[in-house]
Amino acid sequence: MLDSTRNNAYLSFMNKLPIEKRVQIIQLLVEGNSLRATSRIADVSFNTVLKLVPQLGKACQKFHDETVRNVRSERIQADEIWSFCYAKEKNVTQEMREGSGDIWTWTALDADSKLIVSWMAGDRDADAATCFMKDVRERLANRVQLTTDGHKAYLIAVERAFEYDVDYAMLVKMYGASEGQSTNEKKYSPAECTGCKKTKVMGDPNPKFVSTSYVERQNLTMRMHMRRFTRLTNAFSKKFENHCHSLSLYFVYYNFCKIHKSLSVTPAMQAGLTKKPMTIEDISNLVVVKAPKKRGAYKKTVLK
Repeated sequence: MLDSTRNNAYLSFMNKLPIEKRVQIIQLLVEGNSLRATSRIADVSFNTVLKLVPQLGKACQKFHDETVRNVRSERIQADEIWSFCYAKEKNVTQEMREGSGDIWTWTALDADSKLIVSWMAGDRDADAATCFMKDVRERLANRVQLTTDGHKAYLIAVERAFEYDVDYAMLVKMYGASEGQSTNEKKYSPAECTGCKKTKVMGDPNPKFVSTSYVERQNLTMRMHMRRFTRLTNAFSKKFENHCHSLSLYFVYYNFCKIHKSLSVTPAMQAGLTKKPMTIEDISNLVVVKAPKKRGAYKKTVLK
């Protein structure tokens, strides 16, 4: 009953919000603006933006699950990117809500089409890795060459998900401090990569294509397009659910709307999933808004 009431309230809210305003809000969000900045620029209340995000996230998640299937790929690169919800892991207390602390977003990217085949937000343990890899396997239509970083959780996860039907290699990078760096530079600048080690794990991976460069570059794109991923700000997620909704919206925008600079088409078009780019209005229309039912004429009950 409560969910039905909330849904009716949201439908009423969506009918009152013009499509032009919805498109503007979505455009601002996917270009890296925070919720409050979006409300100021679009000249709507903060609650209006806050109500729109969950419904968009759910619709985009459903669209991704249904559309990104039977992907024909040759090379897949996988990686994890760090963020946090409500507080960093070291500052989490027992009184804080469930889902607070560090969050890792797992991504699997097709190296040729730059399509995000699968993503998942959660912990960085073996169970999360297995769940993520099984989802990747279900979305692929053929045997692929897979490359990950040196995270040990991938070893068991890939074996369980692909059952050796994959050409898998790990790329382990060694890092060290640069000479002459000050204390502050060491704190805010990434460590210098001093070398890479390619390790064959299973199958017959081509050493020439053992790389995670594309998926690591995707990490930067995520930080640029989602304010929740910006470091050293107060725009981080306060609820895990809203964090996931923001990810769902971003990945649909990236896969189906954004023209990739080097490809001149969207990743979904390059992968053969669509024939033309989606628009922001198309994303808005993923949320099905039903017209409210008109109440009939009042009929007085006559007791006999």
